[in-house]
This record gives sequence, structure tokens and C-alpha cells, in this order.
Amino acid sequence: MGEPDSRAAEARALSPAAVEVYARVTRHEHVDPERDAAALAELAEWGLVTTDPHLPHLPIALDPQEAGRRRLDDELRRMAAKAALAARIPLVTDELSLHFERAKWRSGRGSEFLGEPELVNARIEQAVGQARAELLTAQPSGPRTPAQREAVEERDRAALARGVHIRSLYLDTGREDVETRAYVTAMTGRGAQFRTQVTQFQRCVVIDRRQAFISDHIVNSAPGHASWHVRDRAVVAFIAEVFEECWRRADPWNGDPHSGAPRSEGRPGTRTTLLQREILRDMARGIEQRLTAQRLGIGLRSLSKEVHTLRQLFGASTLQELTYQWALSDERLIDDRPPHPGQATA
Repeated sequence: MGEPDSRAAEARALSPAAVEVYARVTRHEHVDPERDAAALAELAEWGLVTTDPHLPHLPIALDPQEAGRRRLDDELRRMAAKAALAARIPLVTDELSLHFERAKWRSGRGSEFLGEPELVNARIEQAVGQARAELLTAQPSGPRTPAQREAVEERDRAALARGVHIRSLYLDTGREDVETRAYVTAMTGRGAQFRTQVTQFQRCVVIDRRQAFISDHIVNSAPGHASWHVRDRAVVAFIAEVFEECWRRADPWNGDPHSGAPRSEGRPGTRTTLLQREILRDMARGIEQRLTAQRLGIGLRSLSKEVHTLRQLFGASTLQELTYQWALSDERLIDDRPPHPGQATA
């Protein structure tokens, strides 16, 4: 066992010996400066006695109430300092952990962690600028600003001019954004291809199937735009195949504002859209509408409108009845999964 902390020792109660000596001082009884030295030092530290250097054998008792208040103030200040230190510990460790995790994961040859948005953007710009054959991007995030759109459009125009084939995937809600539509319209005219998908997908950028950028799902306390720069050929090939799987089930888009959902109507006579079937499947599983809206990349208001349309379509007055009608419907058997790579695609 180590020595007790001196500050913890200071917080101990007054010893019985010190109490006994203090009582003798108040009664003006004899006190031996040598024999009672430890008790006198304890009383002096508490502010309960004082001595005249010229008369050390005659200590003077001080008001214990005043001494107690001073002692209490000292302890409260000490506790406040400790509490402030304790409150700072998580902040310090979080900040240091980011550097530690970055160094640990950077040591791998196949991937590198990029924490700062500026570094992520710079690295992607550099990689796209070196693209020679193909650029695949999946962008499930929100719309770009006009300045961001102009920068991306300039970058992609240069890539197309070098003969790079560009394919980009967006959420279906991107059709409602003016900036995204303007970008897609301009780039479609130059040969780029775009599609939209109702359901969520992972963000990625794949360059020449040799390197890729993906969102971070490892480092704790990492910023929201943190990414990994992946160079392992097997992993990059897997990321590209995940993109292809999403691409096969997505709807072509040339910049028009209309939803791409009707293309995924299922077999002839189907009354529901792909989006509506996704909503109904979540309802049947008991998933909250808030979580369904997040997964599909739509607002709660838009989801409520779709549910209202479905209730009218199935003649259901309640959500429970709608779920029951869906369970009886043949449309629940429609397979909306992407086709096998060997099958023909649209």
C-alpha cells in the first residue's frame, strides 16, 4: 500500500489528543510544548490556537466556530477544485483519444483515418484529380451549397474531359433540391450517369477501383465527416460491388424533379410504390415512424402523407387495420431486392 495522500490526511477529523489539549488551553492549565507538540501543531493547523513566540508554553485558544467556518471554506474550495478536475477529465481523454486512435489505425497499410473535413476534401480532390477510368460516388447526405456544387462540378467536368466515366447515386429526396438538380442536369449533358434510391445507403467514393473513401464507423469521438482512405484492393473491390448492388436497384435520373419511385412498381397491377412498400414493411415489423423516416431519408411529414395515401388505398381507418390489410395483400410478396449480377438490369 502506498502512503496516504497528504490532502486526504488534512481532511481527517481532529484527534482526541488535540481535543484534550485544547480543553486544557481553555482552562489555562499547563501545556508541555515538547510532549504536546503534535497536538498543538494539529490545533494550529485547524486555526484553533495561536502562540506567542516569546511564551510558547502559553498557547492561546481561538474561537472554534470561526475556525470551523474557515476550515469548512477550505474544504469546499478543495472539493470544488477536485470536481472541476473530474469534469475536465473526459474532455481531455476524448481529445487525446482521437490522436491515439488516428495513430493506431494509420499504422495499417491498407487504410488511413482522416479526421478533419478539410483533410478529407483535399484527399478526395487529389484522388479524383488523378482518376483515369472510373469514378463512383454514393452521396446520401444533404444538399450542397451553391459554392460546393460549383467546386464539384468543376472537378467532375475535368474528370469527364479526361475520359473518366462517372456514376453517382443519390437519395430519391435529392430530386427535390434545386442545387442537386442543376448539377445533375449539367453533368448528364456531359456524359455522367445518375440514379436515385428510396432507401438509405452508405457514403463512398471509389476511384478507378484502386482506392476508395468511406465514412468512419470505428474511431470514438470522431467528427461527423471523418472518413477512411482505403487502398486495399480486395476491400476497394468489395466497396465497389456494394455500390453496384445499390446502382442496380436505383432509378435513372437526368435532373428532372419527379420521383423515381414509379419505375419500381413491381409486377403489373401493383398499387403501391417501392417507397410505400418499404414503409409498410417497417410498420409490420413494429418500427417507429421516426426511424423509418431516417432510414428512407425523408421527413416525418412526407412519411405521414404516404401513410395517409396508403390508408385510403387499402380502406383502412387505423394504422393497425392498415398493417392487417398489408399482411393480407399479395403485394407484400413483391421482391424489391436488387437482381443477381447475372440477371438483366434496366
